[in-house]
Amino acid sequence: MSKFEGVSTQIGSAMKSVCEVMGIGRTMEESFQKALRMVDPSIKGFYPMYHFTKDELLQELSAPTDRRVYAIAQALHDKSITVEEIYDITKLDHWFLR
Repeated sequence: MSKFEGVSTQIGSAMKSVCEVMGIGRTMEESFQKALRMVDPSIKGFYPMYHFTKDELLQELSAPTDRRVYAIAQALHDKSITVEEIYDITKLDHWFLR
């Protein structure tokens, strides 16, 4: 969403731009990686793109923004927050988090 000037990074039902992507693959993981890379070819995929402090990480997880997926990637990569804690904050289904 940073490509659009003045657009809020808060994702909700009344988004100012529809950030749709296509990710076709044989598995959910492959499709998710392709969708992330479709947004920007320089993105490695589901990998920490930012380096949040612990407080920043908790803040990013608590609100659905365009950076939340990278906060989840950092939490899982660094093992700084458990899947259960991520679920408690985000309410994302365990199936997706695991």
